[in-house]
Amino acid sequence: MKSLVIIDVQNDFTPGGSLAVPEGDLIVPVINRLQGYFDLVAATQDWHPQDHVSFASNHPDKNPYNKIDLHGAEQTLWPDHCVQGTMGAMFHPGLETNGISAIFRKGMNPDVDSYSGFYDNRHLVSTGLSGYLKEKRITELYLCGLAADICVYHTLIDAIMEGFSSTLIEDATRPLNQENFAVLKKELVKKGVHFVNSDEIAQN
Repeated sequence: MKSLVIIDVQNDFTPGGSLAVPEGDLIVPVINRLQGYFDLVAATQDWHPQDHVSFASNHPDKNPYNKIDLHGAEQTLWPDHCVQGTMGAMFHPGLETNGISAIFRKGMNPDVDSYSGFYDNRHLVSTGLSGYLKEKRITELYLCGLAADICVYHTLIDAIMEGFSSTLIEDATRPLNQENFAVLKKELVKKGVHFVNSDEIAQN
């Protein structure tokens, strides 16, 4: 059983948003075409409170993209994004959502950031995504969404750890930083992540 997992295709991560991924909107029609090829479609949604620790605005002496030490780990400070209930937190209006069977929200704890669709960054709390997929007898995950070098990357790492066969659909994702993603991609290959393009899925 195969599942498509759509990561954070939200307004703030697409052009015009507060933390826009270059060409992030171009993946939307690709994702829409893909959905019908899977047994199950799930999605994640960044859903931050306004006082979230990752927002530079909550650190008076800091600017977006500065780094701080948080609980002994490096934390990037971001522009305010995907604040609960705002338009920026909504799915991109072009994304077809009728076929999504479940949506898993993340980043709701104001004191911990949450990149992966499976766990917060300290691996203290599960979103429930893994249990849901396993209950549905899903063994193969195909990931798409935003951003390839941050939330998609961390979700893939956790997917492998959770025992899923994991594939990234390359033309259905975009990175915030292309150079960073080129490095991370080599790591993902070593960990067993597969890479395909959407036309390969349509041919199978």
